[in-house]
Amino acid sequence: MSDASRLAAMTSTVTTPSSGSAHGPHPADRTGAQVAADAAAVIGTADLSEAGLRRFLQGLPGVDRVGADGRAAQLGTRSIKTSAKAWALDLTISMIDLTTLEGADTAGKVRSLVAKARTPEPGDATCPRPAAVCVYGDMVTVAREAVGTSGINVAAVATAFPSGRAGREVRLADTRDAVAAGADEIDMVIDRGAFLSGHYRKVYDDIVAVREVCHEAERPAHLKVILETGELATYDNVRRASWLAMLAGADFIKTSTGKVSPAATLPVTVIMLEAVRDFLATTGVQVGVKPAGGIRTAKDAIKYLVAVNEVAGEAWLDPDYFRFGASSLLNDVLLQRQRLATGAYSGPDYVTID
Repeated sequence: MSDASRLAAMTSTVTTPSSGSAHGPHPADRTGAQVAADAAAVIGTADLSEAGLRRFLQGLPGVDRVGADGRAAQLGTRSIKTSAKAWALDLTISMIDLTTLEGADTAGKVRSLVAKARTPEPGDATCPRPAAVCVYGDMVTVAREAVGTSGINVAAVATAFPSGRAGREVRLADTRDAVAAGADEIDMVIDRGAFLSGHYRKVYDDIVAVREVCHEAERPAHLKVILETGELATYDNVRRASWLAMLAGADFIKTSTGKVSPAATLPVTVIMLEAVRDFLATTGVQVGVKPAGGIRTAKDAIKYLVAVNEVAGEAWLDPDYFRFGASSLLNDVLLQRQRLATGAYSGPDYVTID
């Protein structure tokens, strides 16, 4: 039995988990022509015009809000047995994008963040490291130097984060600077105003253009597309934005910037997991999901892992396909990890301050 199956089997009132798929080529490995061909195949025509995209996106099945909320609430009631919890906590750590995105960020704060990522649990070599550190573009050089050969990725927000309110050339220049500085991953924001106005082709073209910049590097940067679901108003729009981002070549779809309330929620994440599951079934391309903002406790994170396993499948229980965007989550997971090891609760003095 795999660890993921064990996670499902050890939850209370569990149902049979969704079947996963073996990982195929990473979506970032596709050429621009392959992305466009996949998009044309999905919508059933080579016409990727405004009208063609609108017909497809507005033809997607509507989301039953009551049903979506109910399913998320049910998933949130699952409890993890002790024998699976240690594995789930370590998996959570390995999926974290440890983040600092404040106007007061300094080089020293970024180095401290990276030091935390490199050694989350001093004295315990078995503790995994977070997948990445996420910083503003002007801090990429500092983070790149600090991560060294640790294997931790450097993610940078770009495209006039968090509002996205800038012209395309400015947004592309922002991305190009971060990629040139050594960013492994780019977290871009979509133009929510354009999306909500029904200008789907503009949003599509923006994502395609940013992806092209990500691929200018010798080792292409992976692209996470932030939907800012708290501004999309409806679950139907979350589903449409998820599909639009994937059609344009997103490697990950991400809920939020963390600057808008609500940020990540379990119902929204379930809708996005359904979208990536269906996109894989349609295209053979597996796209990742990143909830970000508001996930602060190990208990919350495990609810998301249960949802990943049951909605999308085991194939997404991997840092290459699921991430948590968080700043304070790591400390709570470390405290829970210490409790499992010692049998006693540790106080906040037992972890470093972010």
